[in-house]
Amino acid sequence: MERRTLLRAAVLGGSSAAFGGTLWRGAAYAAPAQPGTGPYGALGAADANGLALPGGFTGRVVARSGRAVPGTSYTWHNAPDGGACYADGTGWIYVSNSEVDPSGGASALRFSSAGTVTGAYRILSGTRQNCAGGRTPWNTWLSCEEVSLGYVYETDPWGVAAAVRRTAMGRFKHEAAAADPVRRVVYLTEDETNGRFYRFVPAAWGDLSAGTLQVMVAGTATSGSFTWADVPDPDGSPTSTRTQVPGSKSFNGGEGCHYADDRVWFTTKGDNRVWQLDLAAGTYELAYDDSLVTSGSAPLTGVDNITGSSSGDLFVAEDGGTMEICVITPGGVVAPFLRVEGQSGSEITGPAFSPDGTRLYFSSQRGTSGSSSGGITYEVRGPFRA
Repeated sequence: MERRTLLRAAVLGGSSAAFGGTLWRGAAYAAPAQPGTGPYGALGAADANGLALPGGFTGRVVARSGRAVPGTSYTWHNAPDGGACYADGTGWIYVSNSEVDPSGGASALRFSSAGTVTGAYRILSGTRQNCAGGRTPWNTWLSCEEVSLGYVYETDPWGVAAAVRRTAMGRFKHEAAAADPVRRVVYLTEDETNGRFYRFVPAAWGDLSAGTLQVMVAGTATSGSFTWADVPDPDGSPTSTRTQVPGSKSFNGGEGCHYADDRVWFTTKGDNRVWQLDLAAGTYELAYDDSLVTSGSAPLTGVDNITGSSSGDLFVAEDGGTMEICVITPGGVVAPFLRVEGQSGSEITGPAFSPDGTRLYFSSQRGTSGSSSGGITYEVRGPFRA
């Protein structure tokens, strides 16, 4: 059978039938998930850094806000948020946004093939409230401003080329971006209670200087078909982009966004949902909805940043909840992968895998102090599913 990454999240103690559909082409419904049946097993006791991890995994701190990154003289930024990894010879780079206003921007950590930090530097300055963003297929980082009439900035993870403001991608309360190399578009979320889901169609793939901003048009139901319509005035003033197109679908607080295998997933924190668009079929539906939990407590609350692994698993970070990154498997299991303890005043941000898939980077945005100056950036290493 051909594997598909279609997810109908069977919740802990709940029924997969509540979400419907097949998880594998030609396969039956996923079996209901049970507590402790996640692919990595139960979480162990928290380590010295407050990380509760499954067996076989280890964690470490790689940077702290307001302090020099170990092995460098560079001071790590406050309120670390969205992030991504890039291959760098035999090593790699992890980029991270700074969600402060003013003086947000983004920074980068460079790692050797052994995982040693060999450098740290600024890649974007002078911007506001840089929350999430997204990686492009041509190895740039799209850093998004989560402010009214905010911009998208295209940055160089190596810190060589100057960052460029991409005005054609629209002015609104940007959150995340996800590039689709098949349709040659970039999907964009909007963090408003009546936000929209957009796509940007560049005039030339690989060049975001010009193109067309479009918005998703669909009914009010939680599933169905959808189309795209041009946004007449991407500048968003005096009329906001989210109110310009009649019939555009409203989403409650758009957050993280991830593309893979002809599908795009995005989270909406206002109603604690993960949405899925089947781009080939032109349909949308829920991949996770905590209101459909039929017994026990929801395993995933405060959905925020999202990424995926080569196995097809989704990793969803919590803003609030129990400070966990939860995994949603192609088989429908929803379970904690890790928990950060003793930091209830924070949120988890920026999950991203190293190029070889063996290390997961993320941050606790406000750490133990609960303030933007207390951010902690972590690495977790272990036997991730291939």
